[in-house]
Amino acid sequence: MDKKTEAIARESLFLSSLPKTSVSMILSNTTEQDFKQGETIFLQGDPADNIYIVIEGWVKLYRIAPNGAEAVVGVFTAGHSFGEALALRHEVYPVAAESVTDSHVISLPTSVLTGLIESDPEIAVSMLAATFQHLHSIVLQLEQIKAFSGAQRVAEFLVGLCPVCEGACTVTLPYDKSLIAGRLGMKPESLSRAFAKLRKLGVTVRQNHAAIADVEGLHAFAMGDEELRLRKTI
Repeated sequence: MDKKTEAIARESLFLSSLPKTSVSMILSNTTEQDFKQGETIFLQGDPADNIYIVIEGWVKLYRIAPNGAEAVVGVFTAGHSFGEALALRHEVYPVAAESVTDSHVISLPTSVLTGLIESDPEIAVSMLAATFQHLHSIVLQLEQIKAFSGAQRVAEFLVGLCPVCEGACTVTLPYDKSLIAGRLGMKPESLSRAFAKLRKLGVTVRQNHAAIADVEGLHAFAMGDEELRLRKTI
C-alpha cells in the first residue's frame, strides 16, 4: 500500500478515530481492488463479507424495489467507508454497490475484523461511530426530500461541491445527471427543471460543469434563508 492510499484510508470515517497502531493493524489485512465504471462491487443479497473504503473514484449504493425501480441510498468517494454496520452480524448486504466511475477501493474481510476486535475493542467503538454517522446522513437525506424543494436540494448539492464559501466558481459534476437525480430523490426530468429554475440565481450548467455566480446566495436559497438572499440582490 502506497503512502497516498494509506493517508486517505486513515482519514476515513471508519479509521479516523482509532490510534495509529490499530489502524496499521487493520490496513495490513486489507486488499486493494480496482473497478471499472459500471462494474458491480457486490449485489443486494450477497453475504456481507467485507468493509470497504473508497480511495479513488465514486461508488453508489442502491436498492432495487419490488417494482424494479432503483433507489440510490448513497454515493461515496475518496475517504468514505461503507459496510461497517453488517460486519459483526454475518448477514447479507441490504443494498448493491456499483462503481459509477473507475475506482480504487480497499476491503477488509469481516472474518478478519472479528479477530482484530477481540484484541482491540476500540475498533468496535469506531465501527459504532461510523454506523451512527451513516444513519445520521440518511436522516438528513430524508429531511431534505421532505422539507426542501427539488431546486433547493440541487442547490445544496452544488454548494457542497464548491471549494469556496462566497463569490463565483465553477464545479465539475462528479457523476452523471441521472445518478444525481437518484441521489437527491428526484426523477431526471425534475432535475432538469430544477437546473432551469437555478438559472435565475446565476447557475449555468453545460455538460458536466456548473458555473455558479454567487455561492453564498445559492447556499441561502438552499437553506430557505430568504432574508439573506434578498439582501444579496438589493
